[in-house]
Amino acid sequence: MDIGAVFQLDPPASSVVDLAVRAEQAGFSHVWSFDSHLLWQEPFVVYSQILAKTERVIVGPMVTNPGTRDWSVTASHFATLNEMYGNRTVCGIGRGDSALRTLGLKPTTIAELRSCVNAIRDLAEGRVADVRGQEINFPWVKGGSLPVWVAAYGPRALALTGEVGDGFILQLADPDIVAWTIGAVKAAAEKAGRDPDAITFCVAAPAYVGDDLAHQRDQTRWFGGMVGNHVADIVERYGTDGSAVPKALTDYIKDRKAYDYAEHGRAGNSHTDFVPDEIIDRFCVLGPVEDHLARLKELSELGVDQFAVYLQHDDNENTLAAYGEHIIPAVAGL
Repeated sequence: MDIGAVFQLDPPASSVVDLAVRAEQAGFSHVWSFDSHLLWQEPFVVYSQILAKTERVIVGPMVTNPGTRDWSVTASHFATLNEMYGNRTVCGIGRGDSALRTLGLKPTTIAELRSCVNAIRDLAEGRVADVRGQEINFPWVKGGSLPVWVAAYGPRALALTGEVGDGFILQLADPDIVAWTIGAVKAAAEKAGRDPDAITFCVAAPAYVGDDLAHQRDQTRWFGGMVGNHVADIVERYGTDGSAVPKALTDYIKDRKAYDYAEHGRAGNSHTDFVPDEIIDRFCVLGPVEDHLARLKELSELGVDQFAVYLQHDDNENTLAAYGEHIIPAVAGL
């Protein structure tokens, strides 16, 4: 099992670059970042600095979307970084949440996401792509490689992931929901004539190493609120009877009233009181080292290839160090 690190791009950017260097030294395989340009700094600028100061880590957004940049511009960012640093990028992409909603826009459609996934990958790998009916290509791309991992929760997005994604990103670490989503992606891949075992499965969630569980819950409750934005869309479409989506994913947002994107992804978010402790314990990975190892072993047995650690709390440096010293060596063989 690989272990990735997920950072927010708060200024100064140099501090994020320094953390990325430390992550590589600690054995992390990937360095991911949020991509929401009104809330944080521009990721592709920061990626260039991370890649210049590291040798091995793969970088990418968790996650970008089809709506805030022209698809050809996004593909050009990736292709340029790959030419400069040797195919060390990955495109995590979804329908969009904070990046679009802070602009007053809605998440994009499944159909648009499908077209965008294919176009970005084709362009970044040097093929002709269909971008909204126009056939274009980058004649300067030689030997480019860009895996595209799709972030999804609902049935239609999970099916899309199985049909066109090189990887699947699930932003929560609940084993029951992990099993359901991986099963849905694999089933869709088989139906599309693809090899489901060729898809990379990534689970991303906050991790906090320590013994004060009450404090850890307070520091990671924001995550249930962030996931709740996506779940609210799913509930609106599929309802809460459990026939299309497990109640384990939908029931907890029943008391959700509002959400302030100014506090998005931040500990102390005042609009996440509706998130119960049970959800935090299920969605996040908390507690002493042995509890992290037990959860990661369970996730690995379900088919998870990478656990990406959200480091948005008051002890991210110690958690990063604990993963490097105790957890990454232990899960390397999973």
